[in-house]
Amino acid sequence: MPLAHRYALYLSPSGPWREGGSRWLGRCADTGALLPPLPGQPDAARGWTDAPRHYGLHATLKPPFRLASGATPQALDAAVKKLVDGISPFDLMLECETLRGFLAWRIADADTPGQARIQALADAAVQTLDVFRAPPTPEEIARRQPHALTPEQQAMLARWGYPYVFDTYTFHITLTGKLAGDALEQAQRRIAAFADPLRDQAMPVSSVSLFVQAEPGADFVAARHYHFDGTQSDAVGAPALQGPAAP
Repeated sequence: MPLAHRYALYLSPSGPWREGGSRWLGRCADTGALLPPLPGQPDAARGWTDAPRHYGLHATLKPPFRLASGATPQALDAAVKKLVDGISPFDLMLECETLRGFLAWRIADADTPGQARIQALADAAVQTLDVFRAPPTPEEIARRQPHALTPEQQAMLARWGYPYVFDTYTFHITLTGKLAGDALEQAQRRIAAFADPLRDQAMPVSSVSLFVQAEPGADFVAARHYHFDGTQSDAVGAPALQGPAAP
């Protein structure tokens, strides 16, 4: 029997960060449609962005999971609505940095209220939504290469199905796969060409998004955006959550 849908709770970047980042990756996470490259973007960028293009432009809050036995998309939808209830918008300042061998937008100054706010949101998402998570398969565990993880990361993987949560969590918006040498330097220069003008602009955080992978190997696409003002909006490219979005 094929594995069921996988779900993930992500932060979808907004404003020019979303536009530039999505064009850089080459795919719209809302529709699933391929996007034209940015002006001057080299052909090599297609290979640099293969891995993050699969997931869509995002920052992870609750990593991908299959639904546990008895859990339903409707119940997950209701839980995400409750999770964001009462959250007020905040801002993040971003810059491009390396992380575990790939390039990503990360928080420019960790000693800011935004850092604490996004950490708290990610912690709440991991813990609150874990009741919906089916245990990972042995193959999924093996793909995380436990032997290469620290003891703390191994403990997180065993308990939460993902090695980078809570104390091992680092907020990031992935922009490339793992790169080294000239490829890493070239990619960093090309990202700077379109993103450096944004460095002095805060990225607003005013919603979270539930993404869906319809079948193994399929791209992740946004299903529903949950705005901190209590409203929701549906994306057009994902399987329905079998319930209407609140106006």
